[in-house]
Amino acid sequence: MCHRISPLVIAELKAALEQLGMSGHARIPRREPGVVVPDVYPGRQLPLFVTNGSGALEAVELTWGFDAPPGTRSKLVFNTRIETALSQARSGTGLWAAPITLGRCLVPVRGFFEHYTRSSDRRGEQWRFTYPGHSVFLLAGVWENDRVSVVTTVPNADVSPIHTRMPLVLAPGESSVWLGPDFARLADRSAVRLVAEKEQA
Repeated sequence: MCHRISPLVIAELKAALEQLGMSGHARIPRREPGVVVPDVYPGRQLPLFVTNGSGALEAVELTWGFDAPPGTRSKLVFNTRIETALSQARSGTGLWAAPITLGRCLVPVRGFFEHYTRSSDRRGEQWRFTYPGHSVFLLAGVWENDRVSVVTTVPNADVSPIHTRMPLVLAPGESSVWLGPDFARLADRSAVRLVAEKEQA
């Protein structure tokens, strides 16, 4: 499960929206050399795009993780299985029924991390994933009130040797699909190529 993200800062998202208004393209400004933005973990503030009441994108910061349902061991639920969310949307009940129906959002990142889970002797390894050719890319998310969760799906060929799940990474041009009515078809990420790099101890 995705537990660590290399985020953008809210000012970068707002600048991208300004560019979108002027040119029709939401370009992220080039980050100054030497600027270090700490990675974000569950429970922390995460900058992202939501749609407002008029359907326009808005840059906000939300807490990464929903309060876990009573009776569970976890305090936060910070990943949303797309299969579970779709099932709950059909039934109209469950933690993800409303967020997946009404609160889909876009989480811009420079990378995300996964623990190695394929064998116990390498379980402590962490791997950073990036999108080749793109310094910034989008993860699918869901939000409600002041909370956000990253949507996950079956891993593709790049992630499956390391982990049993992956964030739902959006390819260029797919943000409008995720925010639109036909979003369920994006569950298959087999065509998305990612680069994995082992984090050095």
